[in-house]
Amino acid sequence: MSARWRELSGLIPASLLVTAGFTSVLIARSEEVETATVTYGAFFLACCVFGHLFIRARLPDADPYLFPLVALLAAFGLVVIYRIDVELAREQAQWFVIGLILFCATIVLLRDHRALERYRYTIAALGIVLLLAPRLPGIGEQVNGAFLAVRLGPIQFQPAEFAKLAIIIFLASYLNDTRDVLMRGRFAVPSIKHLGPLLVVWGLAMVMLVFIRDLGSSLMFFGGFLALIYVATARLSFVLVGLLMFFGGATFFANSVSHVRERIDVWSEPFAPDVVNKEGYQIAQSLFAQADGGLFGQGFGQALLDLPGGGTILPAAHTDLIYALITNELGLFGACAVLLICLLIVARGFKTALLAGDGFGKLLAAGLTAVFALQVFVIVGGVIKLIPLTGVTLPFISYGGSSIVANFVLLALLLIVSDHARKSSVRMGDRGVV
Repeated sequence: MSARWRELSGLIPASLLVTAGFTSVLIARSEEVETATVTYGAFFLACCVFGHLFIRARLPDADPYLFPLVALLAAFGLVVIYRIDVELAREQAQWFVIGLILFCATIVLLRDHRALERYRYTIAALGIVLLLAPRLPGIGEQVNGAFLAVRLGPIQFQPAEFAKLAIIIFLASYLNDTRDVLMRGRFAVPSIKHLGPLLVVWGLAMVMLVFIRDLGSSLMFFGGFLALIYVATARLSFVLVGLLMFFGGATFFANSVSHVRERIDVWSEPFAPDVVNKEGYQIAQSLFAQADGGLFGQGFGQALLDLPGGGTILPAAHTDLIYALITNELGLFGACAVLLICLLIVARGFKTALLAGDGFGKLLAAGLTAVFALQVFVIVGGVIKLIPLTGVTLPFISYGGSSIVANFVLLALLLIVSDHARKSSVRMGDRGVV
């Protein structure tokens, strides 16, 4: 079976999941099954087939598993959000379609990923502007204590989702040019000129931590950079120095900036009597919900989200705590299935990086994959209380237009690199590439 036929056959389970999931939710609510559930599944399949035909026409040699795996995550997210709120699910479906359109537009406009190298400083400047935009008066908006959103008229979005792509593109290009200098000598210390990006990205991470109050994105950006610099140089020392810089800066600001200190205090003791019904309520309820799910869960539509007299039992179930809701209704096995799909996407992304013949493509694929993996880690780690809870979304699952659109662009970039890499492998005679 050819790569594209494997991709098409992989889209069928995602569509079946939409149909089965919507049916399960309707049964839990009314004990009746509507024919509309089949329509939802057919519409989702039609959108996915459109994306598949586009890939078949423009990127015939691209990885055949990335798009079906992403479709499976998106299907899962639509079902869970539909279970929470029908209107939110309708909006998420609209964002899914918009994301798919931008996915196709990226493939059309960017025929060769190497063209991005020519605009790396422009892209970097755009990324920095996007990071700082939520703090600009008049357009910036505060979300749960962090400055995450920008509102332009009726449109609201989170620019950090798009800034991560810009920063990774710049770093991949810069490190591709300077990797030889950074690798020179076993114990040689690079000059400030070549260590500049490390210091700048560290500074940006600290700015995000203090100025924007976004611990999750700060960790995600800096972690992505450390992954890139390790791939570029194979020097573990750079990673260790970077980690010391990040945790040193984070410790300093945690002891000197009140809102950082408060976030860490809530994380360390969410069940404290003066915290559990205030700042610690969200993480406490998240842990209770996951414990209540057990191994097999309560079933779709069975979790208690709202209090009879008003208020919510599980706050922000459609965004920050959607993983806790999944664990509650599908149990540990269902939650592990979601993480397994994410791990398979990460594995295919790193496979693309390994196959890439050009340095920029290798670093770009590795950086994009690392950021995706870190985003999953940051939100899941926060929900299970491994690290402080932040406002990062679970890719393709959490409700949010910015997240799903930006991650579709990320997927398009990975597939463009994959197409070039696999074409080169075939030309070199490696026909065993999967």
